[in-house]
Amino acid sequence: MADRRTALVWLSCALLAGGAHAAGASAGYRWPEGASPDAAQLVRWVLHSGDAQGQPFAVIDKPDARLHVFDAGGRWLGSAPVLLGSALGDASAPGVGDKPLSSLRPEERTTPAGRFASEPGRNTRGDDLVWIDYDAAVSLHRIRSVHPRERRQERLASPLASERRISNGCVNVANLFYDRVVAPTLGRTPGVVYVMPDTAPFAAFFAAATAER
Repeated sequence: MADRRTALVWLSCALLAGGAHAAGASAGYRWPEGASPDAAQLVRWVLHSGDAQGQPFAVIDKPDARLHVFDAGGRWLGSAPVLLGSALGDASAPGVGDKPLSSLRPEERTTPAGRFASEPGRNTRGDDLVWIDYDAAVSLHRIRSVHPRERRQERLASPLASERRISNGCVNVANLFYDRVVAPTLGRTPGVVYVMPDTAPFAAFFAAATAER
């Protein structure tokens, strides 16, 4: 695990088209198509408050298993389905980042919720990725088929968010989206990743965003 912490990386990501204006969005900005009400509220708060501090940012909607990416100017670049940790839960187990993946218990395979300062990086194989929670070894990266029986590509294409819970905790996205959207933004500079909860109330992690409703 320590080796995976040795270098910063350049990410690549992919652009999915489509968009709509939403009430409260900045004038002239395209809006994430199909975003859930909580995700839309979180994006509005980030844009209005300047919480991302001029950095590119992403919102990961765990209940919807979907990723929304924005550039440093707050412009929406694209949205895509993602694979998430197979276990429901909004916190990482203590010490999970130092464990081999093969030793993780089923309940430890969570994608933590919250606001994370992201940075480009590489895994032990040299693949580029975006660190979401470095200490917990949680990252955003291209989809990888660990075992054929997991059917990760098929799961990613499923319209059911529940089908997209299969990873060890990392966030997997289609290679094309990663290469066209993520790499030019979060893959090149520090950023902010907002991960919405799936078991705790939305307000437990994003009270300020809730207060704007």
